[in-house]
Amino acid sequence: MNKSDGFGTLWSATAHIVAAVIGSGALALAWSVAQLGWMVGPVVLFGFSCVTYYTSTLLANCYRFPDPINGTINRSYIDAVRSYLGPRKVFFCGCAQYVNLWGTLVGYTITASTSMIAVKRASCFHRHGHGARCDASGSMYMVVFGVFQLILSQFPSLENITCLSVVAVATAFGYSFISLGLCIGKWVSHGDFRGTLAGATDGSSGHKAFNVLLSLGNMAFSYTFADILIEIQDTLKSPPPENKTMKKATFYGIGLTTIFYLSLGCTGYAAFGNDAPGNILAGSGFYEPFWLVDIANICVVVHLIGAYQVYAQPIFFRFENYIASQWPEAKFIHTTYYVRVPFAEAGSLSFTLSKLVLRTIFIMFTTLVAMLLPFFNAVLGLIGALGFWPLSVYFPVGMHIAQKKISRGAPKWFLLQGLSFLCLLISLAASIGSVADIVRNLKVAAPFKTVY
Repeated sequence: MNKSDGFGTLWSATAHIVAAVIGSGALALAWSVAQLGWMVGPVVLFGFSCVTYYTSTLLANCYRFPDPINGTINRSYIDAVRSYLGPRKVFFCGCAQYVNLWGTLVGYTITASTSMIAVKRASCFHRHGHGARCDASGSMYMVVFGVFQLILSQFPSLENITCLSVVAVATAFGYSFISLGLCIGKWVSHGDFRGTLAGATDGSSGHKAFNVLLSLGNMAFSYTFADILIEIQDTLKSPPPENKTMKKATFYGIGLTTIFYLSLGCTGYAAFGNDAPGNILAGSGFYEPFWLVDIANICVVVHLIGAYQVYAQPIFFRFENYIASQWPEAKFIHTTYYVRVPFAEAGSLSFTLSKLVLRTIFIMFTTLVAMLLPFFNAVLGLIGALGFWPLSVYFPVGMHIAQKKISRGAPKWFLLQGLSFLCLLISLAASIGSVADIVRNLKVAAPFKTVY
């Protein structure tokens, strides 16, 4: 069955995946590997990539129902769950998906503001010396990032921001290469292969245990993209079959991401050892060359501006479709206005008042939450923990079992359920570590006054 409204290709889908996957999580990988040590850290990181790739291929087959090539199209993740697993699972899926999408936006807001502050601090240290007090509050920078998102949010849905994703991919590679180069340079400068087999041991055994669990959440977050895979697949043209193209795009996207993740995580740990900062670019690890550190952090900000929209657009689409169906005659929802935009291809930007008001409120609320909980590693770990099992494993496995009609008690059924149960335990453990870290930070932090 051909699809007339898709225009995407293998490479545009790969660009969307890399833009969505490489983000905040990459900056925490050196710290995460440091908590697990050389013996376990790289293995766990690679394990997350293998699980993500495998379950993503299962999910790609669920774009159509019941046949993955000629069946009826599911336009979103939740539509696929409804088709294969029935309406009873839809509510749970919707809660998991949209909470995870929204939580990712909170994490991106925190990360972008941290990188903006890092630019200011790097210049300050360069002018006044490494011992100078160059503290800065993150609240103002979160507001600035939110204003950018308010503007971009008025543009149409995912398929119309391909250029934004391409720019996001370019900047993601930019700061990944710069971070890798800085880590290699620091490693070579001291000549030691730092770190231990068992990882960091600072503090009590309880603190160590919570940090290990938190590192699992950070790694899980670094591979988050299952909840928008269907939306990305919906942009693909057919023929060839969308599921085949998407599987190739997933292999390339996850493969490239894993190479960067292992390189950054391992070289960062080798360079800093057990003292690896929570954010490799925004900590106190790199002072010079300050201009290169600035470029890397600017790339982070630009990348997250694009990635934010990749995750926000499905939320906007779902919510706006719902209210439009509930109030089909409301002018506030359906009347379209046009504003002339200089240099725009169409000459003007169309919007409705509901789109303008509701998206503004949503982004303001997201920014406010980020200002109240500006804890980089803890928030990212919690988001990764909450989203990893249900979205990346449970639903894809369940839909695959339903699609292939795998009978209960069959060997493959036991293997798939065993994988799902193991990932559930990992998510629960990571949630415990993340919540413990948030509680510990809240005891010493003041609202809107967190200083970096």
